[in-house]
Amino acid sequence: MPRLADLVVKVRSKNAGPFWVTVDVFCGDAATFARVSAALDTGAVAALYGQPAQLMKRFDIAELNVVKFSFPRPLVQGSAEDRDMHGAQWAHLLAEAELA
Repeated sequence: MPRLADLVVKVRSKNAGPFWVTVDVFCGDAATFARVSAALDTGAVAALYGQPAQLMKRFDIAELNVVKFSFPRPLVQGSAEDRDMHGAQWAHLLAEAELA
C-alpha cells in the first residue's frame, strides 16, 4: 500500500492558534483529491493523533484539492513541556500513513 506522502504534493502541519493544530494534505489534482478524501477515515486519523474522534475537525476543500484536519494540541503552545512550538512535526505522522 502506498504512503500518503507518495500520492500527494505535500502534507503540512501548523498551529491554528495556541490550542489547536491543523494538518493540511495538498493533493495537487482532482483525481488525487478524490482518492485521498475517500481513503482517509476521520476516526483513523483521530486515533493516529491520539484524539477522540468527536474532537477531530475535517474539512474537504475540493476547489483547492486539500483535505484539512484540525484537533486540540496536547499542550498549550509555548508551555514549558511544549516540544513543537510551531506545530510542524505533526505532519510526518499522517504523511507516513498507508492508504488502501
